[in-house]
Amino acid sequence: MTVFEGLIHGFSIALQPMNLLWCFVGCFLGTVIGILPGLGPSATIAILLPLTFNMDPTGGIIMFAGIYYGAKYGGSTTSILLNMPGEASSVISCVDGYQMAKKGRGGAALGIAAIASFVAGTVGLLMLTFVAPPVASFALSFGSPEYFALMVMGLSLVVLLGGSDFPKAILSTLVGLWLASIGTDLFTAQSRFIFGQSSLLGGIEFMSLAIGIFAISEILLNIEARGTVELLKVPKGLRNLFPSWAELKDCRFAFLNGSLTGFFIGLLPGAGSTIASFVSYGIEKAVSRHPERFGHGAPEGLAAPEGANNADTGGALLPLLTLGIPGGASTAIMLTALIMWGVKPGPLMMQQSPDVFWGLVASMYVGNVALLVMNLPLVGVFAQILRVPIYILHPMILGVAIAGAYGASGNMFDVGLLVFFGIMGYGMAKLGFPSAPLILGFVLGDAMERAVRQSLTMSNGDPMILVDRPISAVLLILAAVILCAPLLHRVRSARRIVAEAEAEA
Repeated sequence: MTVFEGLIHGFSIALQPMNLLWCFVGCFLGTVIGILPGLGPSATIAILLPLTFNMDPTGGIIMFAGIYYGAKYGGSTTSILLNMPGEASSVISCVDGYQMAKKGRGGAALGIAAIASFVAGTVGLLMLTFVAPPVASFALSFGSPEYFALMVMGLSLVVLLGGSDFPKAILSTLVGLWLASIGTDLFTAQSRFIFGQSSLLGGIEFMSLAIGIFAISEILLNIEARGTVELLKVPKGLRNLFPSWAELKDCRFAFLNGSLTGFFIGLLPGAGSTIASFVSYGIEKAVSRHPERFGHGAPEGLAAPEGANNADTGGALLPLLTLGIPGGASTAIMLTALIMWGVKPGPLMMQQSPDVFWGLVASMYVGNVALLVMNLPLVGVFAQILRVPIYILHPMILGVAIAGAYGASGNMFDVGLLVFFGIMGYGMAKLGFPSAPLILGFVLGDAMERAVRQSLTMSNGDPMILVDRPISAVLLILAAVILCAPLLHRVRSARRIVAEAEAEA
């Protein structure tokens, strides 16, 4: 099946009434979630995952993808109107977006954000559509050693970009890998780290871990940081949401910058839209003829990061769908959902599950248009969600989280784990430990162990098989370089400090 045949087949799937409904539901929920500060797509997908056990895989992944990229649209609303990012990736949008709103250009700022998101999201989708098939073809040459090396490299990138504190990111990843080892060893049938609890023989339930680390901890953090905010007024009327021609002219290169930067950074496991938005903003400011306007309401200073934020979606989904490697917490949960539905992401996904792959890709074209139509006229209405009292909102989220954890297994032990991981996630956030490396370590841990043990079986126990094969050797070398980079940077910094101290003496 060629790319164009696959895309036509995908639209025949995505335009079915039920799949259209799930696409719009996902986009709407994603927009709402993006508007609500603190509650991100990772927590939302984790909460809804138990409710989709009996759903059709195509409809389920279409809805989850709608939540994923819809939240990126919605996150700009609070950044512009409240100077409060709904998502971490929207932090940089506060810089110029809020300044535009303070100058009475809030409507134009929201319009620029929506247009940039649409343009960059479409570019990211086009690149996903045409780049995914050759990537999948190349990945067909991968064996167990190559998959192990690929996952090691993916985890190394997550560690590098998981936070400014390198040791904490490493420790978080190791904890995730250890949690993945709890349960029964599939090769020897021996129990590991179950601490006398028979409920742990099957391993830790992912629902309890994900909902606890993301949703429960976010609720606790939001309760702790509760406060009052003032909502800037949004001009009424669709006309007032359109930027002027001069503003659009200023943003024309920012749209391209955000699209390309977001997609290529999205390809890197662990990089994410936050990195993409900051990098695109830095590039835009560096090449601008008027860098002094940045930070004071420059339209291109809003367009570039908003575009990168959305183009990242196409980039992040490419390694997930073609290699089975999630690039972040949200895609890690989506990977779990696909496996739960019996769909195996990887090089053969286009052949084995064409309805799911091409239906998802086509639905994102539909969802991108739906979000543009939805966000422009309804942005004022969405902004009013911020007025829902937290004493109503938080108990509702908590109730759904507990129901989701219990519904996944019907075991109260998993509800206890939910509470434990919620407190653990809260503690990690307070101490500055990143949660994404832990989740990805947990998701990839089992597959990594299986790949390395299969590799050792193939070589009769000789570990040199991991470096004898060219592709796996290159990937492992890259992982080593990535892991050593922060250490080398620290050594250089220490030497510089010593040299400066000696010079002053």
